[in-house]
Amino acid sequence: MAGKSLVSFRLLFCLAVCLTPSLTRGAEAPPNFVLVMCDDLGWGDVGFNGNQVIKTPHLDAMAAAGLKLNRFYAAAPVCSPTRGSVVTGRHPYRYGIYFANVGHLKTEEFSLYEALKTKGYRTGHFGKWHLGTLTTKIKDANRGKSGNKEDYSAPWHHQVDVCLVTESKVPTWDPMLAPKNGAKQQGWAALKEGDASKFYGTHYWTGENQFLDPESQELGGDDSKIVMSHALDFIRDSAGKKKPFLAVVWFHAPHLPVVAGPEYAALYPGATEYEANFYGCITALDEQVGALRQTLRDLGVAENTMVAFCSDNGPEGQAGKAPGSAGPFRGRKRDLLEGGVRVPGIIEWPARISSPGKTDFPCGTVDYFPTIMEAAGFALPDPDRPMDGISLLPLFAGEMTSRPEAMGFQSQNQVAYTDNQYKLYSQDNGKTWQLYDLHADPGETTDIISSHGRVADKMMEKVDAWRASCQASDQGLDYKN
Repeated sequence: MAGKSLVSFRLLFCLAVCLTPSLTRGAEAPPNFVLVMCDDLGWGDVGFNGNQVIKTPHLDAMAAAGLKLNRFYAAAPVCSPTRGSVVTGRHPYRYGIYFANVGHLKTEEFSLYEALKTKGYRTGHFGKWHLGTLTTKIKDANRGKSGNKEDYSAPWHHQVDVCLVTESKVPTWDPMLAPKNGAKQQGWAALKEGDASKFYGTHYWTGENQFLDPESQELGGDDSKIVMSHALDFIRDSAGKKKPFLAVVWFHAPHLPVVAGPEYAALYPGATEYEANFYGCITALDEQVGALRQTLRDLGVAENTMVAFCSDNGPEGQAGKAPGSAGPFRGRKRDLLEGGVRVPGIIEWPARISSPGKTDFPCGTVDYFPTIMEAAGFALPDPDRPMDGISLLPLFAGEMTSRPEAMGFQSQNQVAYTDNQYKLYSQDNGKTWQLYDLHADPGETTDIISSHGRVADKMMEKVDAWRASCQASDQGLDYKN
C-alpha cells in the first residue's frame, strides 16, 4: 500500500510541475544551482566573518559580491541531520535522521534531486553523502558492511545522475590513506615519501558497487580539489550540453582528521601542528571555491547560477583547545546554542541578487529546497506535507524583512525555537526553558525568561505544536496522502 501511495505522489508531482507556469518566464534558460557545504567550519573560521588568521580570499570575494547571511542556521548541530534538511526542506526529526550516523534518507521523502529531474535538470553530488550507507557488499566507512541493508540509501536511489561520494569523513589530504597522528592525537601530519601507509577505510563511490581504486593517483593530494574537480567536470559537461544542473558539493574539510598539504601548512608559520593543518585545509578549500566561481564565469553561466555556501554545524572540539572558532557565539558542535548551529552563509546569484550586501534575516539550510523549488517554477502536489523552510526569493528581492514563522530545532535532549528576535532554549527536552534576546545578546549570556514571561509562553505554545507536528511526520503520517 505504501508503495502505491508513493507512486501516486510522484505521478501527481509530475503532473503538477508540468502544469505549473515557470517563474522564470522570459529567461533564456532555467537557473542552475550549486550548493557548497563545509564540514565543521565554525562561524568565525572565515575572513568575511572577521577571522584575521585563516586565509579565505575567495570566500571573502564571494561574500563581497553576493548576499552575506549573518544569521544563517544549520538545521542541526551535527552533520547528517543538517544534510537531509538541504535536500528535503524539512527538519531532521520529520524523516528520522536524528543525529550523525543515524537513519537514512527515506524513499518516501521527495528530494531536491528528484524534483529537479522532473524539470529536465542534470543532478550531481560530490564529496560527503552521509544520508545513508553506500554498499551492502563490503566494509566501508562508518556503517557500510556486507549484508547491512537497513540504512542503504545512496545517491543513485534518489535520482542523482553523476556522483563521487563517500559515506562519511576522510582525511583532508590523501583521503584514502590514514595520516600520521600528531601530538596528543590533535594534529595530523601528511604522509611523506617513504612513510608507511595504510588504507583509511572509506571508499569514493561513483555508482552501485562502483568505486575508484583507493590506490589511484587521482585520489592523492588535497581532498577538496578532488571533490571540486569532479564537480567542475560535471558542470562543464552540463553547460556544454546546454542542460540546467544541480551540483551539490559537500567538502569534508575541516572535519577531523584535518591534514594540510605541505604548501598549505607552510602558510601558517608559528602555528601548532593542529592549527597549521586546520588552517591550511580551509585555505585549500577556499582555493576550490575560487576555481568554482571562475569556471562558472568562463562558461558564461555565472549570471544565472545560484551558488550557496555554508557549513553543516559549528566547530569541533573545546574552545581554547581546538582551533575552530564560533566567533562571538556561545556553544560549538553538538550544541543548539548559537555557536553550534549559526554558521557561515553566503548566496551569490547575480540574476536574482543584483546588489551585494548582508542581512540579519534568520534563514537556514531548510530554506534551500523551497527557494529552489520556487525559482524553478514548482508547485508541490501535496500541500499538506509540512515544510520547515521558506522561499528566500522575496528576501533577495528586498520584499521580506522578517521571517513569518520561527525556526525550530531538536537534537537529543536539546530543543530551541528562534524567531526574528528571541530564542527559546531547553537542554532537558523541554522540562525547563531559557529565553534570550538575540538582538541585544547574540552571545546568549543572559536568560531573560523571568522578565519576558508572555513572550516565553507564546513561544512555548508554538514550539509544542511544532514538535507534535514533527512527531506525526516521524510516524509516517505525511506519507499517507
